[in-house]
Amino acid sequence: MEKVIVYHGSNVEVAEPRILQDGFYKDFGYGFYCTKLEKQAKRWAISRKGDSVVNRYRYFENSELHRKLFQGMTDEWLDFVAECRYGNSHDYEIVEGPMADDQVWDFVEDFYEGRISRAAFWEIVKFNHPTHQIVFCTEKALKTLEFEGSDSL
Repeated sequence: MEKVIVYHGSNVEVAEPRILQDGFYKDFGYGFYCTKLEKQAKRWAISRKGDSVVNRYRYFENSELHRKLFQGMTDEWLDFVAECRYGNSHDYEIVEGPMADDQVWDFVEDFYEGRISRAAFWEIVKFNHPTHQIVFCTEKALKTLEFEGSDSL
């Protein structure tokens, strides 16, 4: 089995991940968010108040879990992110795909509210840097992670 490492940027070491519902909606709903991109996790970590910590986990894929994988920013991804960001839930245990950072989110919101067309959305976001996120939405999904350590920045 291929060793897959995912990272979680925080202001603390997170040896035991938990699903927190923190009052605002995220791209793929509530869950424990990680990324395969260490550089992105570092950006997440330094955006927090206090210390900056990048946590590392070994991820063991479980084909029995209900997963959704977005290979890229597609119309299906856009609709899914818009629905999740507006508080609509889904029944996936793990969701993986590109991230709508703050800048992209503004355009998702414009699309959702009908201020820009789908075509305009794609024209605006086509030059953004690659992003990745994987969210573990259930306790069963969290069991696919094994804490490997953390680094303070």
